[in-house]
Amino acid sequence: MERRFVVAAAQLGPVGREEPRESAVARMCAMMRQARARGARIVTFPELALTTFFPRWYLDTPEAVAPWFETAMPNAAVRPLFELSAELGVAFHLGYAERTPEGRHFNTAIFVEAGRIVGKYRKIHLPGHRENEPWRAFQHLEKRYFEKGDLGFPVFDGVGGRLGMCICNDRRWPETWRMLGLGGAELVMLGYNTPLHYPPAPEHDHLQYFHNDLSLQAGAYQNGLWVVAAAKAGLEEGCELIGGSAIVAPTGEVVARAATVGDEVITAEIDLDRCAEIRRNIFNFALHRQPQDYGLITAPVTPD
Repeated sequence: MERRFVVAAAQLGPVGREEPRESAVARMCAMMRQARARGARIVTFPELALTTFFPRWYLDTPEAVAPWFETAMPNAAVRPLFELSAELGVAFHLGYAERTPEGRHFNTAIFVEAGRIVGKYRKIHLPGHRENEPWRAFQHLEKRYFEKGDLGFPVFDGVGGRLGMCICNDRRWPETWRMLGLGGAELVMLGYNTPLHYPPAPEHDHLQYFHNDLSLQAGAYQNGLWVVAAAKAGLEEGCELIGGSAIVAPTGEVVARAATVGDEVITAEIDLDRCAEIRRNIFNFALHRQPQDYGLITAPVTPD
């Protein structure tokens, strides 16, 4: 299969608390059509794309939490996206809140090709806190609502290449990228919901866009892979989320970037064979890695 093709990041503007999934899916279908019109073979949608970012609220009963989770994929609300994907011949990445048949809860992403789920990832680096912290302007209760992902960092075949996924806070951790790079990923897709205001360290608020770019560019360059990152952006239920959706080359160069904080499709032509520019030179893992000296990286976590 051709290894040079167009990819898209489909940034979503705010999704309201009362906005039905069908509305969010209709918006994503419209963007998938835009992407296809530009020749895209893959579209990346954001983290928790089907709903508002519900971990910003403290929900104290299982009944209040349950409606935010998907118990099947696809379900009736999401099926139109699967069907359009198969019709147009466009694969896609989608983030959503997953409840398993056993009642476990994960922040999940899937990759769908030809109407079939061929890749799945569950978020490992869950940020935030577990208990109500009313001093915050908004909560960040991912640790309360989700379990740590249990699938590791899988790399799988899709659209003629080796693909991987991560979610939001994962992008800030170099271990995420190195695990995907060691697995042979040539393209990593991710979605994020990142507030402009960070309550525990507001002095970093002005750095949010910079830190987003830094994480994506470093991950791409230090592992010789392409990155497609899609934001949920804009003023969502009183919380301002950054945009900055981007497509990044294995050299670390940004080749496409969103200009708004609303629904926006960005595209770029990528060449998976360009990964070799980095992997045969500076970051030739087989030639230059020294894992025997990296023991602290995987040492057990100790309390502060």
